[in-house]
Amino acid sequence: MIEIYNLFKQYDHQPLFKDLHLVVEKGSVVAVIGPSGSGKSTLLRCMNGLEAFQAGYISVDGQRLYGVLERGYNKGQEGIAIKNIRRKVGMVFQQFNLFPHMSVLHNITVAPVFVLGVDRAEAESNAISLLTKVHLMEKAKKFPEQLSGGEQQRVAIARALAMKPEAMLFDEPTSSLDPEMIEEVLLVIKELVSEGMTTIIATHEMGFARDVSSRVLFLDKGEIVEQGKPKEMFSNPENDRTKAFLSRFMK
Repeated sequence: MIEIYNLFKQYDHQPLFKDLHLVVEKGSVVAVIGPSGSGKSTLLRCMNGLEAFQAGYISVDGQRLYGVLERGYNKGQEGIAIKNIRRKVGMVFQQFNLFPHMSVLHNITVAPVFVLGVDRAEAESNAISLLTKVHLMEKAKKFPEQLSGGEQQRVAIARALAMKPEAMLFDEPTSSLDPEMIEEVLLVIKELVSEGMTTIIATHEMGFARDVSSRVLFLDKGEIVEQGKPKEMFSNPENDRTKAFLSRFMK
């Protein structure tokens, strides 16, 4: 589903990713863990075309993004590939990014209607189904400011699903939430994962990463230091950096 090859990215001549490789199979669930500033969010943003990179390529279901210094880079073709990727891959951010002047229902229907050309009645019917999925059907006519943080994040998930993506990227979706709201968002993501959606999630929720993922990546300073099955990664990590990071969660 997703292949990253020789990814190189730098900020102001300070390298973040250097020759990074990653393959994500269709239907798999990959949890990306690591300290703040390790590159987790940037990696997801590169996959969705929100961040440019200098070298290597990222392929999403056959749509390929090249580093801006690669010989295969073409700005016009890159723009087309990004549009196609965003139709295949939904993304949920740390901040909810809902339109404050639109109702919950309107937030979910606006992209399918204007981007995909879906009939409004069909888009609204699908939105109601999605709100039921995220346990918020009764909030359809509310506005974002009338919702809790956890409810807003669940609306953001429904909005991403309304585009009928083939994969989902979650960029630390609970980091802006109060502790009592975290579980309600994680529950919705668990339900989505159980349906077979290809999922990559950057998270600080170690228990969640252990329970729902098929593979865990430990990212530190832009490098995939270690990766493996959740049980092995959390019970017996091999790399000293991984051990040091996970030690606070393994007591």
